[in-house]
Amino acid sequence: MADENPSGDAAGDLAATVAAGYQFDGPALELGALMLDADHLSDVHVRIPLGMLNRHGLVAGATGTGKTKTLQLMAEQLSAAGVPVFAADIKGDLSGLSTFGAENEKLTARTASVGQTWKATAFPVEFFALGGDGTGIPLRVTMSAFGPTLLAKVLGLNETQESSLGLIFHYADTAGLPLLDLADLREVIKYLVSDEGKAALKDLGGLSSATAGVILRELIAFSDQGADAFFGEPEFETGDFLRTTPSGKGLISLVELPTLVEKPAIFSTFLMWLLADLFHDLPEVGDVDKPKLVFFFDEAHLLFHDASPAFLDSIAQTVRLIRSKGVGVFFVTQSPTDVPDEVLAQIGSRVQHQLRAHTPNDAKALKATVNTYPTSGYADLGEVITTLGIGEAVITVMNEKGAPTPVAWTRLRAPESLMGAADAGAMQKTVESSALHAKYATAVDRESAREILAGKLEAGAAKAQAERTAAPAPTPKASKAPAPRRTAKKEKGVVEEVVTSTAFKQVMRTAAREIVRGMFKTGRR
Repeated sequence: MADENPSGDAAGDLAATVAAGYQFDGPALELGALMLDADHLSDVHVRIPLGMLNRHGLVAGATGTGKTKTLQLMAEQLSAAGVPVFAADIKGDLSGLSTFGAENEKLTARTASVGQTWKATAFPVEFFALGGDGTGIPLRVTMSAFGPTLLAKVLGLNETQESSLGLIFHYADTAGLPLLDLADLREVIKYLVSDEGKAALKDLGGLSSATAGVILRELIAFSDQGADAFFGEPEFETGDFLRTTPSGKGLISLVELPTLVEKPAIFSTFLMWLLADLFHDLPEVGDVDKPKLVFFFDEAHLLFHDASPAFLDSIAQTVRLIRSKGVGVFFVTQSPTDVPDEVLAQIGSRVQHQLRAHTPNDAKALKATVNTYPTSGYADLGEVITTLGIGEAVITVMNEKGAPTPVAWTRLRAPESLMGAADAGAMQKTVESSALHAKYATAVDRESAREILAGKLEAGAAKAQAERTAAPAPTPKASKAPAPRRTAKKEKGVVEEVVTSTAFKQVMRTAAREIVRGMFKTGRR
């Protein structure tokens, strides 16, 4: 292991090791140049093989250290290579990808130092907004397409409640009740626990009022976060994210949610549905020369914050399996500890910006971060990470053989598009001129479960009223003498004798034991 802040022979050894480790045969994204120490920059290039980007990645670092610019830099090169990009534009900074960058002395000095031939460039961008919240083409999904399993995970339902939710969806499907939005689902639940609807699920076990109440309360809370705008029609086709321009550039899809911090459930819900939908629709492609699509999930900690274990398991499984569909996923967050271990285990590329260690928790997170890196040529990698400058990062990626590259302290290249938000007026013109605007802009409110059930209940009430009006007046009947009290007492005594008998208790214990064996697959055969 080399000395800290290597110089002389140690610096030469480090540069040679990194140069060999980042020499790839195929196309690659150029990230920047190797720094030998805080004051010395080498001419060794640090890169990521294009064909390995579907092995996923992580961009982490404290606020203001350059994460968003790194994301922008990678999105530009992916687009230029013909790879479509999806990114959640939380702060609106990424909208500048659609606008030519502005040159200045500071930028020129930086690009020259890393051997970058900089040219102001604008890239093809589509702007989207969840349910129309923000500037962009509205993104919606029907409740039926979203499905009970994912909804249960988002709502944090237990197994019993999730099973009941699945039963509700099953009933709506078989009864021809389209579930398009949250209002449809709420009305179906209310109907199934009403006097008119209870018989509908009698043969399937029924729906308890308590479980229905829990689901309804969770749906109300979900609605309060703005989910009503997200569910509906026209439903977005995720294949529209996998587009290129006539010139062969990958289209960059930016999803804006300006009120994300107030609505984290909407964000995580959309991402999970989008990944699941892509996984379902895309064919298996195995190893590819370049990804079909690369996701960048900015503010990824919001995706995992307060998520249920089932939700986290679903994310880990989706990330693990979607690689074979040619889709790469990059999580962008403040600390690697924001991402669960099950997801970190799937990540092949790491771009770590500065972390701060001002508190005991910060120090603990720093130590955990260092432990996830392969052996490096730095005596104290933790100190390197805490002293990184803005626009610098510690990088290791997966090479073309699937092995980790040497850890490299890197000064990153500069984006060629505008490093900031695009003009709001220009963004609106881009949205209105998009071919997708006519397809998705206007919401559709066709007849669905809510209207069908309302009509059914209204028809039932009218029929009952008509029957009451047409029925003849009842004929008075002679009063019937009440049965002797001792008879009722005698019957009650017989029931109590049976229930409390030893034989009855043994039968119930045997039945309970067999039920448990059936559930857990235990017991001798």
